[in-house]
Amino acid sequence: MTQESRELFGTDGIRGIANRWPMDSMAALQTGHAIGAWFKRDDRRHKVVIGKDTRLSGYMLETALASGLVAMGIDVYLVGPLPTPGIAYITSGIRADAGVVISASHNSFEYNGIKIFNRFGYKLDDAAEREIENFILNPSVIAGKMASPERIGKAFRIDDAVGRYSVYLKTSVPRDLTLDGFKIVLDCANGATYKVAPVVFQELGAEVHPVGVSPNGMNINLGVGSTSPDIVRQRVCEVGAHLGVALDGDGDRVILVDEKGELVDGDAILAFVGLHMLKHGRLSNNTLVATVTSNLGLDLCMASHGGRVERTAVGDRYVAAKMREIGSNFGGETSGHLIFSDASTTGDGTLAALQVLRVMRESGKTLSELAGAMQRVPQVTRNLRIGRKVPLEQMPPVQKLLNQIEQELHGRGRVLLRYSGTENLVRILVEGEDEIKLNEYVSQLSESLAIHLGAAA
Repeated sequence: MTQESRELFGTDGIRGIANRWPMDSMAALQTGHAIGAWFKRDDRRHKVVIGKDTRLSGYMLETALASGLVAMGIDVYLVGPLPTPGIAYITSGIRADAGVVISASHNSFEYNGIKIFNRFGYKLDDAAEREIENFILNPSVIAGKMASPERIGKAFRIDDAVGRYSVYLKTSVPRDLTLDGFKIVLDCANGATYKVAPVVFQELGAEVHPVGVSPNGMNINLGVGSTSPDIVRQRVCEVGAHLGVALDGDGDRVILVDEKGELVDGDAILAFVGLHMLKHGRLSNNTLVATVTSNLGLDLCMASHGGRVERTAVGDRYVAAKMREIGSNFGGETSGHLIFSDASTTGDGTLAALQVLRVMRESGKTLSELAGAMQRVPQVTRNLRIGRKVPLEQMPPVQKLLNQIEQELHGRGRVLLRYSGTENLVRILVEGEDEIKLNEYVSQLSESLAIHLGAAA
């Protein structure tokens, strides 16, 4: 099943504007019913963890989801604001059957979303999401599955979830590792990490200069976080920090800033952490996993040291699935979703930052020195806002132009066109040796796509 064949689920769950379908209270109630119906394949008692980020709409969706689940006979465990990876950890830790995260990740506060983990802390596969989506869109199918009065579920609150997750993060690095002497600017995006991340770094010995730790329900990702790292860059230079850590709203991704104020994205982190793990015999099968959007320089960097890169579709759940398939223990995305599967089942920005600090401590190198490990191949990208999504293969003029560009690249570059899974965007990426030509190719593709998809070039 392709992502395009699903109406609700994108690359990272269901997402939309709060208080509008499919992110209104009725839809959340139906989603709770649908998840409950999905578990009705057997008759045992099930339990589901629900967590959220700091968005105002989280209260509304949390209540509706919980109501829908208990109506189906599911016991619900509420953890309140907690990073996405923390909810996955709690789900696995208490042996729940699923974990539900209410968050729109890096999007602004008016958006929200719902994503689901299985009992092992992994995001659901496409088949499971499609089955749940069918239940949401066809509520009459599950009308007869509601719990009888004596089988209605219960709701509980886990009050120490932040503490449990904090301990887990600290045990993800060697016990003898301290952060004594490190000065860190930490941006929590006014999101789900605002409580836990500063405490973790401080308790490990770092001097922490916090940013974005005062959520009010409407300022999540507002000028802060991994998508707006300018404040972190400025603060790193002002206080003379060793690095800046910019997390996103739900805490599953990270972008770093080196001691010179320069950005260090997911590709650079994959490269230098991958090389360090390779050198110390800690990279399983000498292979890391990246998506199709990662720069070709990552492949060249790993290959030059005897490692290799496996590519997968965009989305950290696809990265995690490929890692399990090939037995890799490290992978991620350019956007900063980084998965260290020896410690976690999903992307975790705080955990990734700790692993970077471990590499800095063990290598004795600054972040800027480490980030220079990968030489990037010129890459030009553009996000084109569109009015509709049409399968790319059903647009012959676009395919003709695509083939022409690929021929001109002579195998020394690549072109990638894909739709965003969460927004009405088509993403264009072209890599090659001549950046001037790359910009021309992107403009040509933008113009052609705009004609067919109802957008202005």
